[in-house]
Amino acid sequence: MSDRFTDERGLIEGLSKGEDEAYRYAIKSYQGIMLYVATSIVGNAIAEEIVQDAWVSVIKSLSKFEGRSSLKTWILRIVSNTAKTRLRKESRSVAMGDALDLELAQGAQQDQFDESGHWVSPPTSWHFDTPEAILSSEELKEAISQAITQLPALQRSVLTLKEMEDLEMDEICKILDISESNGRVLLHRARSRIYQVIDNFENSKSHV
Repeated sequence: MSDRFTDERGLIEGLSKGEDEAYRYAIKSYQGIMLYVATSIVGNAIAEEIVQDAWVSVIKSLSKFEGRSSLKTWILRIVSNTAKTRLRKESRSVAMGDALDLELAQGAQQDQFDESGHWVSPPTSWHFDTPEAILSSEELKEAISQAITQLPALQRSVLTLKEMEDLEMDEICKILDISESNGRVLLHRARSRIYQVIDNFENSKSHV
């Protein structure tokens, strides 16, 4: 595969000319994280359909790409917008903007941390010293996975992009089209829920 596609300008040129090799390179480079973003917003059922629709939009809109962000971020934002549009259609009673307001307003009484990041009410003494130790418990891993699935869409998206894809917050906010302050609140809410799941799991084990 041509090395010229490792340069963003070369890839854009190849895609614009309709070169099959450029398409293959783009799919290899971005398909995985595109599917990840789509899944984090709409779930597994229609994520692949979202990605296919996003690719069509990418190709149609490529001439409008102005380079204000990386090509990757631009593509992922198209995925995000495609997914959020589909989510609005699936849940007509709640617009995406209203959903964001609702997510930011919910859970204020459930927060486990204060603004400085310290525990409001310290957890019990966990038996897990590292993230690897936490995930070594299949039962707890399943509980965490289920909790992530049940998070509101934007909380789930911010958490998965930050913790599992290791993206920077400014890039996540560009992808999801939210402010950085809102992004941090959503991440805070999501992390609080996951820590609560771990704490509940530990409490249940300590009483066995």
